Amino acid sequence: MKKDFRKYLSQNTVVFDGAFGTMLQREVGDPGMLPERFNTERPDVVSAIHRAYAEAGADVISANTFGANRAKAGERSDELIRAGVALARAAAPDRFVALDLGPTGRLAEPAGDMTFGEAYDIFAAAVRAGSDADVILVETMSDMTELRAALLAARENSDKPVIASMTFAENMRTFTGVSAECFALTASPLADAIGVNCSLGPAELLPVVEKLAELSPRPVIVQPNAGLPDSRGNYSVGAEEFAAYAEKFLGAGARLIGGCCGTTPEHIRLIARLAKGRAPAPSRYVPRAAVCSATKAVFIDGVRVIGERINPTGKKAMKAALLAGDYNYAAKQAVEQTEAGADILDVNAGLPGIDEKEVLTELVRRVSSVTDLPLQIDTSDPAAAESALRAYNGKAVINSVSGEEKSLSAVLPLAAKYGAAVVGLTVDERGVPKTTEERLEIAEKIIARAAAHGIPETDIYIDCLTLTVGAEQEQAVRTLDAIREIKRRHNVRTVLGVSNVSFGLPARRIINSAFLTAALWAGLDLPILNPNLPENMQAVAAFNVLTCRDKGCAKYAEKYADTTAGFTEVRSGAPASPAADGCDLRALVKKGLPAAEETARLLDGGAEPLDIVNGMLIPALTDIGDAYEAGRAFLPQLLAAADSAKESFSVIRERMPAAAESRGVIVLATVKGDVHDIGKNIAGTVLENYGYRVVDLGKNVPPEDVAAAVKKHGAKLCGLSALMTTTVPHMAETITLLRRECPDCRVMVGGAVLTEDYAKRIGADFYCKDALADVRFAAEVYRHL
Repeated sequence: MKKDFRKYLSQNTVVFDGAFGTMLQREVGDPGMLPERFNTERPDVVSAIHRAYAEAGADVISANTFGANRAKAGERSDELIRAGVALARAAAPDRFVALDLGPTGRLAEPAGDMTFGEAYDIFAAAVRAGSDADVILVETMSDMTELRAALLAARENSDKPVIASMTFAENMRTFTGVSAECFALTASPLADAIGVNCSLGPAELLPVVEKLAELSPRPVIVQPNAGLPDSRGNYSVGAEEFAAYAEKFLGAGARLIGGCCGTTPEHIRLIARLAKGRAPAPSRYVPRAAVCSATKAVFIDGVRVIGERINPTGKKAMKAALLAGDYNYAAKQAVEQTEAGADILDVNAGLPGIDEKEVLTELVRRVSSVTDLPLQIDTSDPAAAESALRAYNGKAVINSVSGEEKSLSAVLPLAAKYGAAVVGLTVDERGVPKTTEERLEIAEKIIARAAAHGIPETDIYIDCLTLTVGAEQEQAVRTLDAIREIKRRHNVRTVLGVSNVSFGLPARRIINSAFLTAALWAGLDLPILNPNLPENMQAVAAFNVLTCRDKGCAKYAEKYADTTAGFTEVRSGAPASPAADGCDLRALVKKGLPAAEETARLLDGGAEPLDIVNGMLIPALTDIGDAYEAGRAFLPQLLAAADSAKESFSVIRERMPAAAESRGVIVLATVKGDVHDIGKNIAGTVLENYGYRVVDLGKNVPPEDVAAAVKKHGAKLCGLSALMTTTVPHMAETITLLRRECPDCRVMVGGAVLTEDYAKRIGADFYCKDALADVRFAAEVYRHL
């Protein structure tokens, strides 16, 4: 039996098996139950499929545990997982066995109601139950929260190698908006290999593999579908064509290769012929300094501004908001700084009298719900830092570690564990150095200790610190000298709190602006400043022009073509009332900010409820919907705007019920035999927040139950979802029944296995590629009634 998967991977091209569901359907037709139940009820069928893939040449056999987590399998989860791993082991004793972990089927916060902790507990239980496997495969993930929960659960409950695989659309994003860049940056530190599976055929996944191979130091896995199915469930890419693409994948840098939906032992047999005895492809990874949220990657290949406003130090309004538990103020600051041009946001909750761990973690969640900018987690408390890092969906910056032994031993392991970049302060037990040489000495100590933890120089941002020139005037020059020299010696980035230089002086902004310009020319990469002050952003823009980083002065010209440069702060802090600063309800909803207070203010001022709905809420949702369709906004932003609108609708409904009646009733269901309902849940959330009354029948719903619900509620629209190819026939049956018993009801369908052509073939009225399409079709149906 092969024992050391990591060693084997380092020396070989690894072949995984192919689709389990496709083979199961061939053997038994419609499973009629959760496929993982076959582990105990028809073990002979499961074993035969595993043996077929082993005989075809697969190095790794994936246990039939994809949907056996507690969210889907309930109390039988552990039993089914243990049985699934045991069957794979017995069927292929000389191969590696992978514990296959798929999505929970629930939508995680902030878009859904599943917390990170709940997701973690589900996956941790699965990992413990599957402890006899050789490797853990986390696959078909589309949500960053769920992916990170699964990876951390695997790391913290097992010493087995871990593989992370997400499912991408042709735009190289998952349906929740996670980009290939953000996936690579976030998952690489937590996994032994990363990659892509499902959703698309081999031709469409090749660009994703190429991108991941460049962005990740980890080996890349690819498991494509055999194309897309036709109306009879037959897939379009045969074994020979699939093998031809396998050659391209291996050439593009893939080190692990297998198949997903529609693939068979014959597909794997031809892949194995290519891979056997083939040395692993050389790495195409190019190290780059970068951080990210779930949907936005920021590469530190030029000046990147860190917004400083979410910090109570010296900011009375922020201090008061945090003490009062008001996270909306911080959220508004986040939106303002994003709009002002910040690239990263610093988040700090260091304030006496509050639970910093709890408040910082909630700040991270709240800020992440209204902006896609990466975050810098700013705390001197390691426990608070780790709590916030667990809550953060991306690659963060930790601010900060110093040269003190206590700090080095506490912070660097956190940066290594979570894959975060880290700010290194040139200060130690002796205090802030007075000389350039002392600053460099501490910086190099931090760099060396970080390297011992596996943290590369590209993930280290050195802060050479500046003291106020009002007290120690010569220190500004020492800081600039240190920035120049550390950049000359090492491939690190530099960061600096610019405004510290002017503390205690009058007209501080004059000093700050001049010092910022000098620091940029000295090599400062990451100024921490207030982006709402025009002179700060003007200095950065001018520097980029003068150093030829802004090619053709294009960005500068676009930004300042119609501007008369001045030095008046755009926003000096958010006032208490959104209306008082000209931020209307439409803007609040588009930004995903709280809308109840402004809605009540409008109603108190005499605004008609329907005028608010039709003149502000619906246009705001239309705007964010247009941005979503154009790829300028993603699912988290769409759902945040929908939640904001829902909050406003609720106020209107409470104040004037008659004016806020439902726009129509829609019945939703995942069809019989299918237990995947995350897409349906997203559709339901968005439709409700657009004003429709949704009757959600859940998952695995028989056709007759769907028809009965449509009749009972008088629904004119029904939405059906299916993810598994084996359950699509039940979708067709449900549509046929609805046509016979509910002829006035229109039907929209969605799911990863469907195409527009397929939807037409099975009799659907509408094919929904995403939640916004549901809204568009609902509006079309109810507009004509």
